[in-house]
Amino acid sequence: MTEQNAPHISVLLEESIRALVTDPDGIYIDATFGRGGHTRALLSKLSPKGRVIALDQDPQAIASAQALADDERFSIIHTPFSDLAHIIEQQQLAHQVTGILFDLGVSSPQLDDAERGFSFMRDGPLDMRMDSSRGETAADWLSYAEEDDITYVLKTYGEERFARKIARAIVHDREQKPFTRTRQLAELIGRLVPSKEKHKHPATRSFQAIRIHVNRELEQIEDALEASLTALKEDGRLVVISFHSLEDRIVKRFMRTHSQPKQVPPGLPITEAELNKDRRLALESKAIKPSAAELELNPRARSSVLRIARRLAHG
Repeated sequence: MTEQNAPHISVLLEESIRALVTDPDGIYIDATFGRGGHTRALLSKLSPKGRVIALDQDPQAIASAQALADDERFSIIHTPFSDLAHIIEQQQLAHQVTGILFDLGVSSPQLDDAERGFSFMRDGPLDMRMDSSRGETAADWLSYAEEDDITYVLKTYGEERFARKIARAIVHDREQKPFTRTRQLAELIGRLVPSKEKHKHPATRSFQAIRIHVNRELEQIEDALEASLTALKEDGRLVVISFHSLEDRIVKRFMRTHSQPKQVPPGLPITEAELNKDRRLALESKAIKPSAAELELNPRARSSVLRIARRLAHG
C-alpha cells in the first residue's frame, strides 16, 4: 500500500491521549475532530461522568461524527478551532477544562479526496478550503492576487526558494487560462522547480503555502492557543500535534513564553514567588516524535511533533 492510498490513522495517538487524560471524570476538548480517532480513544479512557466537546470546520468531519453514538458524553460543534474563546464563553467553561487537544494541519481524508483540492497527486478543483461551505477558494485567490502577494505566501508559508519564479508564471499564465484544477497548478510548478528532495513533489511547498493562506491556519493557531489559557483549569493539559515547522514554531514559542519566569535585571531583590507570578504553563516533556514502529505503519506521521504543557494556577 502506498502512502497516498493509506487509510486514515491518528498520529501519536497513545502518546497524546496518555498526556491528555488526568481525570476520567473531566471535561475535554478535541479542537480538531477530523475523523474522530483521538476522540474515540479519549472517550475510551473516560468514566460515564467524563465529557468530550469536539470542534471542526470541515462539514465532512461533522457528518462523520454522527457515527459516534455517545450523546451523554460527546458533542461536536461546526466551527474553526480559532473560535475556541467564543465556545468557552458560550459553554461557560472558563477554567473548567481538564485537557485540550490540537491535531493541526490537513487530515488524510481531506488529502485523499480529490474534490477538496488539497493534493497535487490527484486532479480536482483547486479549492483547498478546510470549510468547504464558505470562504474563498485557492482558485479564487490565484485569479486576482498580485505577483508580490503570491511570492510572499509561497516564500513565507512554504519556504519555497523559487517563489518569485512561480508567482510570475502564475500571473502570466492565468491571462490565457485561469488556474482552476490542482493538476494544472502542479504541472506548472513541476516545470519550474527542480526536484531535488527524494519522495517530495516539487509542488509540495507551494500547495502547503496556498492552503495555509486560504485557511488562515497560522493565525487560527495563535488565536486558539491564547484561548486555551482561559479554558484550562489548574493542572489541565494542553496537548498539540504539529506537522510542519511553521506550526511547531508557533506552538513551541507560545509554550516557552508562558512557561518562563518574569525577566528582571540581575541583582534585583525579588522573591521566587514574584518571579513566577505570571507563569501560566509548565512544560511537561521535551518534544515527542513518532516511534519507528508508528512510522512503518503510517509514513504520513514522519514530520509530526507532540508538545505537552500543564496549566499553572490562575492568578
